[in-house]
Amino acid sequence: IAEASSALDLSEFSCAICLDLLKDPVTINSGHSYFYSCPQCRQTFIPRPVLGRNSMLAEVVEKLKVTGLQAAIPAAHYAGPGDVECDVCTGRKHKAVKSCLVCLASYCETHLQPHYESPAFKKHKLTDVTGRLQDKVCSHHDKPLEVYCRTDQQSICYPCTMDEHKGHDTVSAAAGRTEIQKQMGETQREFQQRIQMREKELQELREAVGSFTSSAQSAVEDSERIFTEMIFSIERRRSEVTKLIRDQQKAAVSQAEGDMERLKQEIDELKRRHSELEQFSHTEDHIHFLQTFQKISAIEVTTEATSNQINSLTATVQQLIVDVGFHKEAIGHLESEVQALKNENKSMKAGVQECSRYSWRWCLKLHGVAEKESEDVRSVALTY
Repeated sequence: IAEASSALDLSEFSCAICLDLLKDPVTINSGHSYFYSCPQCRQTFIPRPVLGRNSMLAEVVEKLKVTGLQAAIPAAHYAGPGDVECDVCTGRKHKAVKSCLVCLASYCETHLQPHYESPAFKKHKLTDVTGRLQDKVCSHHDKPLEVYCRTDQQSICYPCTMDEHKGHDTVSAAAGRTEIQKQMGETQREFQQRIQMREKELQELREAVGSFTSSAQSAVEDSERIFTEMIFSIERRRSEVTKLIRDQQKAAVSQAEGDMERLKQEIDELKRRHSELEQFSHTEDHIHFLQTFQKISAIEVTTEATSNQINSLTATVQQLIVDVGFHKEAIGHLESEVQALKNENKSMKAGVQECSRYSWRWCLKLHGVAEKESEDVRSVALTY
């Protein structure tokens, strides 16, 4: 039975008005389940016909209910979140397609048919479904809003023109729409002009950002190249300074070692002479004594010459210390310049972030910072 039921057209067992399955079906002489004027065959019954229960149809409907079958209605016809529901549908509501300002109700496609087909509804005013229907009805008189009050700039109903809006400058809703439409056209033109202006500024900003990005990349490449050259130059200069210091050290140490050897020899000689003088001091030969004294004077001159050599060596060492200090000072100055360039680079990076928040004029200013950084790097490289 279930297979046979599923093969049936379920619309034949549904109400033509609410689209639900028939609950207690009755029939009239036309064979349909309505009275006075049948909405399906349009046959009119005067007086009201006697309703008779259709037992066979009721039994079929009960079986359909037991099997859980429902009318095959597309899901798109049902009202979803944000849709206006049909005020006539029972059970699951269908989506309303039109609203009647006379009936103050919204209808789905099926329940809207009487407004198109019955002469009684021909004078009813249908509108597109736009939100709550009560928003189009006067809250004081429960009448449709069909008049526009220019004085208060709001929509009103006809009784309002004789009440609280009496004497106000009023026009029909259509005329008010035309006037507002003109104002809206002016507003749209203003918006269009502002859009064009903003798009132009946006394009200028994009071009400025692109130009700055290109300049920043060029500055980075120049910085990398110049810093590489600086590092190579500094390394070469470091090697030269180290070699100079080591050469001066070697020469000074070699000279000092030679002087030390001579001093040792002179000390030995002085000790030997001292021993001889000790012996000659007791001699009674005056001539021999005077000759020994001349030798002592010659030794003092040699000692004087050795002292001059030591003073010269000390001066050389001091000059070497001064030279090393000069190189340290130059390196310190170079470190300061490099740190300044790092700070400039940080400022430029911060400027890139600010460029995304402010106008293109600031971005052009950053372009100048990038060029200045390249010039500073070149000047430092040339200095060292």
